[in-house]
Amino acid sequence: MIMAKACLHDDAMVQLLREDPEFARHYLHQAFVDMNEEGGQEAFLMALRHVVEAHGGMAQIADKAGVSRETLYRTLSPKGNPTLKTLHSVIAATGFQFSHLLPETSKTVGVD
Repeated sequence: MIMAKACLHDDAMVQLLREDPEFARHYLHQAFVDMNEEGGQEAFLMALRHVVEAHGGMAQIADKAGVSRETLYRTLSPKGNPTLKTLHSVIAATGFQFSHLLPETSKTVGVD
């Protein structure tokens, strides 16, 4: 029963992300910002998986990102440990830029 509710929630989230690209950007941004919280990395990978599903699915995004479908599934699993290169490729394949994930202050802070 709990698994069925989780699947319904995932399906509803994917539909919302598909229909509202601005919400998808904010959703992914917030998951990235919260990565230092307990469970944050797993939550970010789940959020990215939802965005991937909303923007064409695993096979299509894997192809666009230049990785195998199996690699993408493994990367976005709760125990995934993606490289920066893979994350960048997957995020770009969904139509977003890595900079969309960064907190606003880090975009404007200069290096002395």
